[in-house]
Amino acid sequence: MMRADAPEAGSEAQLALILSSLSDDKAEDVVQINLQGKTAFGDYMVVCSGRSSRQVSAIAEKLVQRLKEAFGRSARIEGKDTGDWVLVDTGDVIVHVFRPEVREFYQLEKMWQSTGGATAPS
Repeated sequence: MMRADAPEAGSEAQLALILSSLSDDKAEDVVQINLQGKTAFGDYMVVCSGRSSRQVSAIAEKLVQRLKEAFGRSARIEGKDTGDWVLVDTGDVIVHVFRPEVREFYQLEKMWQSTGGATAPS
């Protein structure tokens, strides 16, 4: 449910807020992947790391809070309790926040980089 005074929550607006939030919370090695025309589950994927389980959970929690404040709708979040790999799903943008060891193990962004869609944000 959107607030009447909430700005448009298009995928580009969400992506901009997400990248800003991750930067503010000192997320590391942020990679954004353009999924438009490649899949139906979202327009963008963002993959990043936190230095510890506590930081991973905090990055995700603050991101969900900022998305709700900015756009008036809740994002789905999974994995926050363990803090190894937290998934935040806005519907248009999927954000994966990993501890570095877990990210290296799964190498999630490498699956999408072969399509030529992964870039580091500018």
